[in-house]
Amino acid sequence: MVTEVKLGLGNPPHPIYLYIKNEEMGGEQYVWYKYIINSKEKIPVHQRALTGYICELRLTEKDYKGQDNLKLDIVISADELYVIRSGINTNFAKSFLLAASVVEDFSKPLTIVVNPGNETVVFCSLYDAQSKTKIRRDWDANADFAGMIQDIQSSLAFATKYEIDDEDILPTIEQRSTTKPQSKAPAFKSKTPPPAHPQDARVRQIRTLLDYPVDLIKEYLQFQDAKAPSQLPQSKVDELVKTMCLAWVADKADPYHAESSYQQQVLGAFTKCAEGIASGTDEVTAIRAWMNYFVGQRAPVASR
Repeated sequence: MVTEVKLGLGNPPHPIYLYIKNEEMGGEQYVWYKYIINSKEKIPVHQRALTGYICELRLTEKDYKGQDNLKLDIVISADELYVIRSGINTNFAKSFLLAASVVEDFSKPLTIVVNPGNETVVFCSLYDAQSKTKIRRDWDANADFAGMIQDIQSSLAFATKYEIDDEDILPTIEQRSTTKPQSKAPAFKSKTPPPAHPQDARVRQIRTLLDYPVDLIKEYLQFQDAKAPSQLPQSKVDELVKTMCLAWVADKADPYHAESSYQQQVLGAFTKCAEGIASGTDEVTAIRAWMNYFVGQRAPVASR
């Protein structure tokens, strides 16, 4: 997703942190709030839905009353960069993970909804932002949430990762009584994961171009005993790319013409060095020209 850059004066480009809490203020209920850095106060957020692109899950350790407290950070790219932070063992985190574990395509926008429960409990609902349909999975308090986090992180390997440092925000209200302002304890620093693996980015980009079903990608990976393209040798990723291309052209040409044109116009249209293939830039350009050839938009690309 390309975000328009706003020029001129403005606030520092820090993420907006949303914290989960079921409370009332002035007789009005809210279930999450923003923390304002300069004034050291929390501002209730009465809108219960946030729509955007989930781009990362992070596990962050926080010191609370002298004990480590593990937090789940959901990083969302929308009109601003948001981080929804909740305890890893909360009903909100568990209900989010259960729903997110059945999402097939994280390249589409999703809507996260916070739902108040009894007393201080908060649950999460997840919706497909385009169809407005709820993503459903039955509640299971004993599910393998650690495994879900790993699987979701693998599914988000293609997404843009942002440099986020908790030193950009002051400790939250629950932490101020136990944290010295000048302290820079390691627990307040979250590690920034490495960027998406080139093979994950390559498959993601070509799959989107060809509108190839995500389920078929998953089936291929399962057959290869892998969870992400980055776990495959390059030859298997090459095979997957070819399979996607030939599936797209199957109803447009006979098998012999389809494969021979792929060999000539795609494989022959860029230098097949390891770095060139991994980046996918020239490859995508060649595939797009090859597709245009079959739909009659332009002449075929000559091979090098």
